[in-house]
Amino acid sequence: MYYVYLLQSEKNRSTYIGYTSDLKKRFAEHNQGKTKSIKHSLPYRLTYYEAYQNKTDARKREIELKENSYQKEQLFKRIQNSFMASSSNG
Repeated sequence: MYYVYLLQSEKNRSTYIGYTSDLKKRFAEHNQGKTKSIKHSLPYRLTYYEAYQNKTDARKREIELKENSYQKEQLFKRIQNSFMASSSNG
């Protein structure tokens, strides 16, 4: 399995999108400061992920989310709607 994931900084709410074949390991690496471009915004929380059968599909989706503002906006809306629905059920 390959994963496309979205992290959000607990420090400044900035987001990071990436892909990996080992989500737990990669998430730990991010929070250990091993990703130079985002280590200034630690800690991060895993906000969302999608699973793919192959690397090519995961990479295509990662690029789509990074380069297509409409796709990213739709993802953020879906996450927000999911959060609001789970908050009102509690």
